[in-house]
Amino acid sequence: MEHLRANQQAWNQLADSGSLFARTATDAECREPLKTLDGRGWLPQSVAGLDVLCLAAGGGWQSVLYAAAGARVTVVDLSDSMLKLDEQECRRRGFQVKTLQTSMEDLSLLADQTFDIVHQPVSTCYIPDLRAVYREIARVIRDDGLYISQHKQPISLQISHRNERQQFVIGVEYYHAGPLPQQQDTAYRESGTTEYLHRLEQLVGDLCCSGFVIEDLREPKRADYNAEVSHYGYRGRFVPPYLRMKARRKRRSQDEHTGRLTQHGLWIPGQS
Repeated sequence: MEHLRANQQAWNQLADSGSLFARTATDAECREPLKTLDGRGWLPQSVAGLDVLCLAAGGGWQSVLYAAAGARVTVVDLSDSMLKLDEQECRRRGFQVKTLQTSMEDLSLLADQTFDIVHQPVSTCYIPDLRAVYREIARVIRDDGLYISQHKQPISLQISHRNERQQFVIGVEYYHAGPLPQQQDTAYRESGTTEYLHRLEQLVGDLCCSGFVIEDLREPKRADYNAEVSHYGYRGRFVPPYLRMKARRKRRSQDEHTGRLTQHGLWIPGQS
């Protein structure tokens, strides 16, 4: 698909050029990996021996920190260059991780109920069908498993430009369908990528319909009151860029164990 090719190329370019988005974990971060990963206390006190899926999370940061904390780590990413950073950095540090190059909505190479934790940084904006991602996560995570994710807020993706008074203009309709158009204001947008706007009812509601209970929801503060007006920190004072969620996989019913999940979150028994 065209959006997959475009996003793979864009993230390969970011990784190969040493982008901030491809920064690997530092020695200081590895000394306190859970504190680095989990500023809000959402993770268990220990992840040693747990199976963790770092979803769409290549780049040598998240995987390294989970491995440093003793978890068994699998990294999924569309970008081979990002996965190379995971492999190189983990090898250098003596950690073992599994890497899998695939799109986040196609985890068919991973078995059902394989992971205790799925941790996904900002990435759902790169795919058109959010329900497909949630269905796959619901399938590969174990009962009571923890899903931590961060997403781009829809209103942030609606900003098209600034006017002559440095006010932010909502130039994209809330119910926009298809890839987002090129926009003049590129704060919180990654160069060369194809992105999609997901509404709050999709980000939150579809997650609940996929078999999860949301335990916490936060909007990371990115406001910088000392930033110049052209800086993304200035924009963060007016438009929240991200949404972060902690969700728990509900225990499967007997029907779920013997059936399949439909696009509406309903399990149909006896069908494959």
